[in-house]
Amino acid sequence: MRKYCHIPSFRETIFYIMHFLLVQYILKIILGEILMEDKSTYTVPSFGYEIIRDHLLSSILGKHESDILYWAGKDLARKFPLFSIDEARAFFKEAGWGELSVEKESKDEAIYHLVSDSIPLNINERCFHLEAGFLAAQQEQNIGFMTECYSEKNVKQNYVIFKVKWDLKEPIEK
Repeated sequence: MRKYCHIPSFRETIFYIMHFLLVQYILKIILGEILMEDKSTYTVPSFGYEIIRDHLLSSILGKHESDILYWAGKDLARKFPLFSIDEARAFFKEAGWGELSVEKESKDEAIYHLVSDSIPLNINERCFHLEAGFLAAQQEQNIGFMTECYSEKNVKQNYVIFKVKWDLKEPIEK
C-alpha cells in the first residue's frame, strides 16, 4: 500500500467533501435523463462527454481533481456493484470509458489495459482516477482485501494501464 499517503487537514477534508458533492450533483443532472431512457438505445454524444469529463470537471475540481475523482469512482463502484471483476469490461464499455482488458493477474495484483476506438481517450487532458477508483473498489468488494489502483498513461500509443494491488494482510469488514 502507499506509504506516502497525505492525511488531509479538517479544512482539506471539508473542501474534498464539498467538491465531491458538487461533482455528484452535476453528474446527477447530466445523467438524470439518461437513466430514465431505455439504456440499450440511448447514446451520449462524444463531444458532450468530452466537454464534461475533460474540461468542466477539471475546471471545477482544480488541483484536487485526481483525489476527488478517485473517491467518486469508489462511490460509483458501491452504487453499481459487480458480481465479479470480469464484469468490469462490460461496465466500462457501457459507461463509454473504453475497452478494458486484463493484461496480467497474480495473487495480489492485476494489470488492466484501457483503449478506445470509438471515443478518443484524450490522454493528454483526462485524469483517469475515476476509472482507477472504480476498479479498486470493485476488486476490494469482490476479494475482501484492502485494494488500491493507479493509472499510467501511454500518450504515444493512446492507452492507459491500471495497476490494481491488494494487500492480503489487510482484510476489510463487510
